[in-house]
Amino acid sequence: MSQKSGKILVVDDNEDILFAVKLLLKSSLEKIETINNPEKIPEMMAGENWDVILLDMNFTKDAISGQEGFRWLRQILNIDPNAIVVFITAYGDAEKAVRAIKEGATDFVLKPWQNEKMLATINSALKLRQSKLEAEGLRQKQREISAVLDQPFTDFIGKSPEMNQVFNTIKKVAATDANILILGENGTGKELVARALYRNSLRKDEVFINVDLGSIAETLFESELFGHEKGAFTDARQMKQGRFEIASGGTLFLDEIGNLSSQMQTKLLTIIERREVTRVGSNKPLPVDVRLICATNNNIHQDVEEGKFRQDLLYRINTVEIHLPPLRERTGDLLLLSEHFLKIYSRKYKKNIKGILSSSLKKLQAYHWPGNVRELQHAIERAVIMSDGDMLTPDDFNLTGTAKKTEELEINTHNLDEIEKSIIQKVLKQYQGNISQAAQDLGLTRTSLYRRMEKHGL
Repeated sequence: MSQKSGKILVVDDNEDILFAVKLLLKSSLEKIETINNPEKIPEMMAGENWDVILLDMNFTKDAISGQEGFRWLRQILNIDPNAIVVFITAYGDAEKAVRAIKEGATDFVLKPWQNEKMLATINSALKLRQSKLEAEGLRQKQREISAVLDQPFTDFIGKSPEMNQVFNTIKKVAATDANILILGENGTGKELVARALYRNSLRKDEVFINVDLGSIAETLFESELFGHEKGAFTDARQMKQGRFEIASGGTLFLDEIGNLSSQMQTKLLTIIERREVTRVGSNKPLPVDVRLICATNNNIHQDVEEGKFRQDLLYRINTVEIHLPPLRERTGDLLLLSEHFLKIYSRKYKKNIKGILSSSLKKLQAYHWPGNVRELQHAIERAVIMSDGDMLTPDDFNLTGTAKKTEELEINTHNLDEIEKSIIQKVLKQYQGNISQAAQDLGLTRTSLYRRMEKHGL
């Protein structure tokens, strides 16, 4: 220890021991306090954040058993879970040393000590304290970042029986480590469910990593999810951790899992079963511990029957399934959601809009909402922007009526692929090839629409 740093509290009923420790450490530490009565420990900890507490294991009430020392160890850790406690005793043995470490002590020093050994032990304890504080700081930062990231996802509301069933399922499974599969159309709020599960889980203080599998090219799948070593391929200029590795200890949300190719499904299944990843360019497996939440808008059970999705992978990811109903099946929540979004966008655009006319609500209720809650949110935002009054009128809502137009589509086949191709062609023609508008109307992401266009040769 070349410079003074760290604060240490020494607790021993032997004044000679206290004097010797202070003499040994005074040139190395920023602050040293000594007390001969352990009853003063809570008071001393209330007034200072000690980096290390050097604690006698045996006091006069209990000469050799060490029970008093263990009792005070528990109290210290109760006050400060990150406290670094080093036991000192003249009656040390292997059994006590093992128990001390198991109960939370950092190290164990025997009297009489060697000065070099004592200095090395204190130095290691100071470094451990610094590491613990840094780790706690990172966890706190993660909590704050998660709170900020969660702000756009607080619109998960509803009072309909369908949504109450979803909320009840979330309450039952959130605190478990069960793998969850969320099923529902685009725009129904699958990520909202994933974040609700995360916020109410035992891993809420750890990371939440969101991966849109639909946006990852198959050639980069292993690198993105499992990581790679420097030089593993042409562009691998440095080592990169994969999403599984980054999420270890926390929650990993894999969106659009139903769109994985069979090869990618096989690789994912291997990782889930073994609970370890191997970076591209490495032979060394790394253990990972993630709570897995997946989501898809596909009819994944039908995909299994048709051989498009592995049944064994489905078993791994759907310990519990949560089905999100489309907005057209929970119209009882339409007014609640509309008023919620109205408040948000009235504040955002500084409009004094008091409510929605009943005639406007009838128009909203008559619409099919192919884009679900996401489409409703955009519709309310646009209405607020366009409104000139203090109530939203039917004219403020520009609903495309896509669902009705789709129903008018002439269908001469029962082949689902052909039907999907026809609908995509019609919507693309309607929006003159504008991918963003067509994707929104179809309730798809741009990536998903591109993938379907490629699939159908459009």
